[in-house]
Amino acid sequence: MIFKDRSLPISYIPEPKLGFAYEQSTDHPKDGLTLYGPPSGTPRPNITIGVIGTSRGLGFFKRWAEALRGPVKVPPPTEREKKIRLHLSDFLGLEETFGLRIDPDNFVQYEIKDRQIDRSLAVLNHHESVSKTVDLYMDKVIRHGRNEERSVDVWVFVVREDIFKHCRSQSRRAGLALVQGEFSKKQSARTDVPLLPGMFDEKLEEVFDDVPDFHRQVKARLLKLGQTSQMVRETTLAPDQFVNRAGYPIRGTQDVASTAWNFATGLYYKTQPEPPWKIADMRPGVCYVGLVFKLIPNHPQNHACCAAQMFLSEGDGVVFRGANGPWMTENKEFHLEGEAATRMIETVLETYKSRFDAYPEELFIHGKTTFSHDEWEAFSAAAPPETNIVGVRIKSTHGEMKLFREGDYPCIRGTALKLDPQNAYLWTSGYLPRLDTYVGPETPNPLHVTVLRSTGELPDMDNVLRDIMGLTKINYNACNYSDGRPVTIRFAEKVGDVLVMGSAQGAERQPFKFYI
Repeated sequence: MIFKDRSLPISYIPEPKLGFAYEQSTDHPKDGLTLYGPPSGTPRPNITIGVIGTSRGLGFFKRWAEALRGPVKVPPPTEREKKIRLHLSDFLGLEETFGLRIDPDNFVQYEIKDRQIDRSLAVLNHHESVSKTVDLYMDKVIRHGRNEERSVDVWVFVVREDIFKHCRSQSRRAGLALVQGEFSKKQSARTDVPLLPGMFDEKLEEVFDDVPDFHRQVKARLLKLGQTSQMVRETTLAPDQFVNRAGYPIRGTQDVASTAWNFATGLYYKTQPEPPWKIADMRPGVCYVGLVFKLIPNHPQNHACCAAQMFLSEGDGVVFRGANGPWMTENKEFHLEGEAATRMIETVLETYKSRFDAYPEELFIHGKTTFSHDEWEAFSAAAPPETNIVGVRIKSTHGEMKLFREGDYPCIRGTALKLDPQNAYLWTSGYLPRLDTYVGPETPNPLHVTVLRSTGELPDMDNVLRDIMGLTKINYNACNYSDGRPVTIRFAEKVGDVLVMGSAQGAERQPFKFYI
């Protein structure tokens, strides 16, 4: 897209600040955690980790956990790197940075035999194979809950590389010596009716209620147990132990310091009542909802599950499961019917009020498509007089809009091109002065932001763009400087992937930390 009219205003949205302990703020989470610590100031320091894996995997994780207790240095730059990599930071240690203490000699540990994993991976039917592999891990969690008094704050699943390779939807299973299980190779649902009552095992049939994906099945099944989890591949913990014939690691991994930062951030978020950082300058009285739609697997009528991710102004989030229904329209967009839309927004508003003793002044609904007339009327009917509901469409662009500038790097992150009071392009990726680099493979693409409608006065576009920039900095699954999409949109797919699993049925409202 080329604009000949040079009067279109290009502005800059300053980099949002993050809040930490002692009411200090900075724009980089690693700086804030290193200098000040998490904003709560007094985390629950002693946490109990449950670890499940093979004997080799348990050993890898114990050594890795020992390393997390002390400094983890950024590797020295290679000969090809001409200057210090400012986007990398040394990790000073779990207690020094996050105030957390772990004892690797006192983990709750459960071993899975390699031969058990070999057998489950070799089952002919992919659904059955993945389900049996997940059972190997989940049985340990369930039995611990039934038989042990010691509670676990977070479960760490150490995953063999072939589980990651073969236990994903559409993954190829070449090289496995497949053996017949309970079902035929292509079976994906019950295809016959038992002649007599009791001849069919309904529990066995549940393997087809879930997509054959190890990660999604684990997250879905742990939802109903109220347990958080962290999955880590053996090759991430010990890349030097998995090399090819030339002596190089079989897969590329982050530098060890970045891996330490990301794992520790997730560990803190999943074990503490408050997140590791907050957005310092977000407007009070505002909350953000990202709508989620996902087709239900194996449903004959293409029904979809709807859900809402609600994020507060300080950053933490809750996921609400909505109703299943025929939400996909003829043009392949998803739209809720009136009653379901009203119920969804009422649930969000009541949850907000229960925490703050008042309804929000503004509730922004973020989506990837427009809202239908019936859908918006239902949203409006659910809003109390003091709450302005605003519908915002946030679309990724793929080359239809480019902005170039002179110099070695692309336009600065935070650049905004406002087309009119309701439409703008926002570059959430780009050159970062703080890091003196652009972390990306090509000229960045902007987000196309449209304020669709509002129950009250339309908000100022600058405020909308500032909020979106702030929401790109609260991915607590990693310790990155920023993301390219706001959290309301970025994790919609992952949340939906978990909620449509049959084993997630009954999980109506859970903190966001259970899904990532």
